[in-house]
Amino acid sequence: MKYDISKATAPAMPNLGKGTECIKLLLSQASKDMHEPLVPMFFPVLGAHVSGSEFQYPDFTWKELCGMMANLVGDSGCNKGQFPLIVEAINRDFRQHDKAEMDKLVEWQKIRRTKGDNKDKPDRPDVAFWFPPTDTTRPAFLQNAIGCEKLGGRTQYFNLPEVEMADDLCGGHRQVSHMLRNIYDRQRAGALRATADGVTGNPILRANLTFSAVPVSARKFYKNELFNGTFGRMVFSYKPRTRREGKIPRQGKYEEEFYQKLDVYLERLDACKGRFIIRPLNKLIDKLAFDMVTIADLADDDILWDISKRALHSAWKDGCILWILNNQTWTKSMGDLVEWLVYHDLWSKMQIFADMLGKDADVVSEAQKRGPKNMLDSLPDNFNEQQLEALRLELGKKKEGAKDQLNHWVYRGFITYSAQTGMYTKTEKYINS
Repeated sequence: MKYDISKATAPAMPNLGKGTECIKLLLSQASKDMHEPLVPMFFPVLGAHVSGSEFQYPDFTWKELCGMMANLVGDSGCNKGQFPLIVEAINRDFRQHDKAEMDKLVEWQKIRRTKGDNKDKPDRPDVAFWFPPTDTTRPAFLQNAIGCEKLGGRTQYFNLPEVEMADDLCGGHRQVSHMLRNIYDRQRAGALRATADGVTGNPILRANLTFSAVPVSARKFYKNELFNGTFGRMVFSYKPRTRREGKIPRQGKYEEEFYQKLDVYLERLDACKGRFIIRPLNKLIDKLAFDMVTIADLADDDILWDISKRALHSAWKDGCILWILNNQTWTKSMGDLVEWLVYHDLWSKMQIFADMLGKDADVVSEAQKRGPKNMLDSLPDNFNEQQLEALRLELGKKKEGAKDQLNHWVYRGFITYSAQTGMYTKTEKYINS
């Protein structure tokens, strides 16, 4: 395990080496302080350019690169506004496509107005917007999903500058959880829709979404979604408050050379069709799954274990995108970045929501923030069951779970037990790792 997510300092992003050139190109337009917070946000935008492709997850199921969702969280004025500029650069072709679709609708409306009440009016043309406006409502979102399905199964992409705007998109805050889970799982809308034109279908929800929020807004928005699966499905990227500096961060200039280089990568995404198995990526995810259960066992943290499963799934999709961007080849640097994305997501969740995972809270307090604590590290090399019980009570856990936790540690080879002394001893395997 390369990263410690119990600290207040973010896990350091690895060097972006061979195979991550597109990510470096996008970061060239962002100020240095935003590099790590922005990287997880790039992938839902890039993934919206891939349609007609499926990839095999390690569990042998086939996944599309839709349902990707990420939330950038940072204090007001922390430069989150750089992200929409990069989004617009990536989605220039989406804007052109959507303009042509809007022209079709405008022309159709003109023709309808020229027809009298007794004359046949033309049917609404099939249109599909790839980058709909931020104020799209639920009926318009579902209607557009029908159009996207009819016209090739494309993915809608939304970038919402305020997380509360998801309420309008989902039809109210009570519907947010159900809608976001359906989007993540590529489910259908869940109900037929009755309109003036008759009953319409319920389409597959292919959509990628990104949000921005300040910490207090994020905590209020997800307060009731922490334990129903919505929270784990969302990738979080947190930028903590930094020290005060009298410097204005410099952004990129978005010159023609940048767009020319970017278009090469976007063409690779658009051209990717078929079914693929990326074996080195799947091997990495299997290894990271073992690391996740190890961390959860050391911290005796079931919530961490639950959310880590979807953190792996989200990072795996990011790896699929990296593979396409790199001409369908895999490199060690790409694997290092995927691994960091898993830990950065978990660290961000713990920094923003850790105290809320145990009780309701509305106010961020530095004292309340915590990461999953490795309890074995907090014990001496030789210890007894009573010492672990005392540590568990200190951390707000029930002492009755100590025996089961010790059995897990023995099974994993972290400790050994001496029946003669009643003492547990850390193994060389654990100490060296």
